[in-house]
Amino acid sequence: MHADILTLFPEMFAGVMNTSMLKIAQDKEKFSYNLINFREYTKNKHNKVDDYPYGGGAGMVLSPQPIFDCVDALMEHKSSKPRIVLMCPQGETFTQEKAAELSKEENLVFICGHYEGYDERIRQYLATDEISIGDYVLTGGELGAMVVLDSVVRLVPGVLGNDDSAQEDSFSTGLLEHPHYTRPADFRGMHVPEILLSGDHQKIARWRRQQSLKRTYERRRDLLSSERLSDDDIAFLQSLESKDSHSN
Repeated sequence: MHADILTLFPEMFAGVMNTSMLKIAQDKEKFSYNLINFREYTKNKHNKVDDYPYGGGAGMVLSPQPIFDCVDALMEHKSSKPRIVLMCPQGETFTQEKAAELSKEENLVFICGHYEGYDERIRQYLATDEISIGDYVLTGGELGAMVVLDSVVRLVPGVLGNDDSAQEDSFSTGLLEHPHYTRPADFRGMHVPEILLSGDHQKIARWRRQQSLKRTYERRRDLLSSERLSDDDIAFLQSLESKDSHSN
């Protein structure tokens, strides 16, 4: 995978892109990136990338010319049009499902905005995707792009030491992940559940499934509505609901 990142502040990316899993992905030659300051594509003598909004109003709006020209220059070196991701608080909320979708792409372009917003023509005629990492506003799109890239790149085959790890992450199955334990089995009187020490893989798998259901039921009950539930799952959830009703 290769990502081109259009930003006014390329220096923000140095630490994140060159440590941990993103660095490992580059070392394994599974991922590469290019930072482009789209201010370099301005055609006005003051190198401005923004202007006042038509119709008045507070703040400044990113002009279309430098961003369109920057993307045009990128396209000259690509055999096919990549997904162009606009980081934007109005975009679809980023999910694990979206991360998995984007991880299948060979080329991605991220546009990181600043100021009051984008000229609408960037959104309408250039972007293929608009992504928000949550219902809040950041100073710019850089932090959001880093979050998305970290989530996406770790799903590229061969990046993680064990590709099965990603399949068991929270949200990958539609549910929150089950609890994890490691040695020692007894730490300060706090014990690992006996079933995990039993060696019975079938029982362990059932316990993990039920713990995942329980954690989702307690913390993100909304996720259960879209999950395929077996008869065993339904019976377990009903037992949780029964406990709740008796405790109330």
